[in-house]
Amino acid sequence: MNEDTLKPGLDRAQRWFLIVGVVASVACVFGAFTNWTGFLRAYLIGYLFWLLVALGSLAILFLHHMVGGRWGFVIRRTLEASTRTIPLLALLFIPLLIGHADPHVYPVVTGSTFKAFYLSPPFYFTRVIIYFACWIGFAYFVNRLSAQQDLGANKDWVRTFNNLSAVGMLVYCATISWASFDWVMSLEPKFFSTIFGMIFIIMPVLAGMSFTIIVSMVLAKHKPLEGVITPKNFNDLGNILLTFVMLWAYMSFSQFLIIWAGNLQDENFWYTVRGTGNWMWVALFIILFHFAVPFLLLLNRPVKRHMRALAFVGGGLLVMTWFDLYWFIMPAFYPLAPHLDWMDIAAPLGVGGLWLAFFVRQLKARPRLPLHDPRFEGVVQHG
Repeated sequence: MNEDTLKPGLDRAQRWFLIVGVVASVACVFGAFTNWTGFLRAYLIGYLFWLLVALGSLAILFLHHMVGGRWGFVIRRTLEASTRTIPLLALLFIPLLIGHADPHVYPVVTGSTFKAFYLSPPFYFTRVIIYFACWIGFAYFVNRLSAQQDLGANKDWVRTFNNLSAVGMLVYCATISWASFDWVMSLEPKFFSTIFGMIFIIMPVLAGMSFTIIVSMVLAKHKPLEGVITPKNFNDLGNILLTFVMLWAYMSFSQFLIIWAGNLQDENFWYTVRGTGNWMWVALFIILFHFAVPFLLLLNRPVKRHMRALAFVGGGLLVMTWFDLYWFIMPAFYPLAPHLDWMDIAAPLGVGGLWLAFFVRQLKARPRLPLHDPRFEGVVQHG
């Protein structure tokens, strides 16, 4: 195969993603007119799912530039393409910005408390602007540096990338934590958890790595990645994915353990709702397939070295990210039992179709391997 054989496939995929995104989005617009509150609840989950993939890719890109390693070179272009979709996600956030005024989604907090001030519309809108300005800004600069490196300019790129990524990682951790408070934890204003933001630091990275592995499986069959990305590279990606699975489980269990041990009325109700009745089965499903099964699979070296098997695990973890978000968000509206509406399916398809079409466009825009990287020659030799 040569690189030209991949372009027609990417063009077809882009068209189909766009068609699915437009059709599902039109259906969501119809749903918004008939049931605005139901649309907002479904759209929140669908939107956050794809935002996590993009932000997780940005964090992994920072991690690669900070610590180096051969694993990052073969997926760098995929990560960069994902980060360049953040401006689109900022535009797609408009329905949620409007929907923040719906008290059936985000309860109004009154009084003179700090929580009332924090969740007030002016302060909330200001934080949203800051979040997206930071994410778009760092994504822009890291991609700009990468484009300049492709031109072969004589510069200490390793140090420049490292310095930018170190600051970017700190900003990522702070902004995604506060965003999780604003967009998820504030659905139930009485609830409070100091680990909530840390869980949402790991969730995007886990989703971003899962998505990147799936894309890498496709690209590995075509030049220039054919023969460059090897079973050893997939083994490294599998080890990183295993690390993120364990971190997600550790953070999730730590939050549960602290709240259970404290047994405070303002905190334990959150798990009481999600751990009893029909919601208990969703929780057990998440424990089983978001941790136990992928953990056992990723312990096996043959699974990590086989790109289709590893991509299958990544695909399963992506699906479980949606379930995890559903379990986080929907009990705030339906505490007795899970409630599945057609918009819960249409919303992620609408956002996802548009996002994937834009992602493929960005992926085609640049060479699929970094150029003039002083560390790249070693990757080829290693492969």
